[in-house]
Amino acid sequence: MSGGGGGGGGSGSGGNTRSFQIDKLLETVVKERVSDLHITVGQPPVIRSGGRMVRLETRTLTADDTTNLMKSITPERNQQELQERGGTDFGFAFGDKARFRVAVFKQRGMIGMVLRRVPNEFLTFEQLGLPAICKDLIQRPRGLFLVTGPTCSGKTTSLASMINWMNHNMDHHIITLEDPIEYYHEHHHSTINQREIGVDVPSFPEALRRALRMDPDVILVGEMRDLETISAAITAAETGHVVFGTLHTTGAQGTVDRIIDVFPTNQQEQIRTQLANAIIGILSQALCPRKPKGLVAAYEMLVVTPAIANLIREGKTFRINSSIQTGRKFGMILLDDSLFNLWKSGLCDEKDVLYKSNNPGELRARIERAKRGVFDENNNDDDDDE
Repeated sequence: MSGGGGGGGGSGSGGNTRSFQIDKLLETVVKERVSDLHITVGQPPVIRSGGRMVRLETRTLTADDTTNLMKSITPERNQQELQERGGTDFGFAFGDKARFRVAVFKQRGMIGMVLRRVPNEFLTFEQLGLPAICKDLIQRPRGLFLVTGPTCSGKTTSLASMINWMNHNMDHHIITLEDPIEYYHEHHHSTINQREIGVDVPSFPEALRRALRMDPDVILVGEMRDLETISAAITAAETGHVVFGTLHTTGAQGTVDRIIDVFPTNQQEQIRTQLANAIIGILSQALCPRKPKGLVAAYEMLVVTPAIANLIREGKTFRINSSIQTGRKFGMILLDDSLFNLWKSGLCDEKDVLYKSNNPGELRARIERAKRGVFDENNNDDDDDE
């Protein structure tokens, strides 16, 4: 038996669920290198492979099956939270093979679970295809660097890669605030302290307040989901720390608007100024099915130049996209340009890049022109001018 560990250890029945043992299912997930395992009553276990849902060829799960599977890996405190609130999240280690982030929930009064595989190995910037400018931005002495995108877009993996690079190349004190902890970091060139919300500290705002008294160089805020956390993260970035944060927003322009809209109207002008001073970059990402199998990321990269800081300060965020388009020499790229490049290089199908696009109509027209051998000059990879 190799489950348990992580966020307080497994408890309960040890996974002896007639023909269903959690170990066998997790072994399949690790061996097939799939991203998620879905457990729910009324169908066999389902894995997400290359972005698509695939049923395992086993029998249909009963209510007893899902309850026993849940009890075999869920710590007592999380089982209590499940009863009280109808859902709980935690991380746990599957031996030394992988870590999993687990969401347990009730549906129709029965238990469901989704287990997300967190790989043990860190990927390099090159393996992830991250924009090269990321390496320069994270070496700045201070500033707010945001990684955004919908759920399951690879934000955690990108951030883990950046933290891992800093850990091996810079002598920093890095504090991560996560809910739950996913990638485990060891101390290399840097000292890393990882705090789990709900286990080590009650909330993100509280964790951020405490972090500022712990002599940090870098603070990672797992989720900037409310006014208090966003405000504290901006202040920390202004006062001489590198702050990484994530938001479930699409695109750089939408991210800036979302941050400002969180604040009451009478504070928005002040926040625009603070944000313009603090922010150094926004990486927005989407995951696409890769041909013939696997996933590949498309990125939008905003590098905050003095001109873009002015747009933020003056509330002219609607001009950010055109600034990204003309800012290729600074390492910027629009998401739709990145998606077009994935299609053009044969890595992704047309339908998949259109599905992830911010402007599918424009991208479709551009792909049609490219099929006829007509390429847009202002988006050409070799051309810096609009």
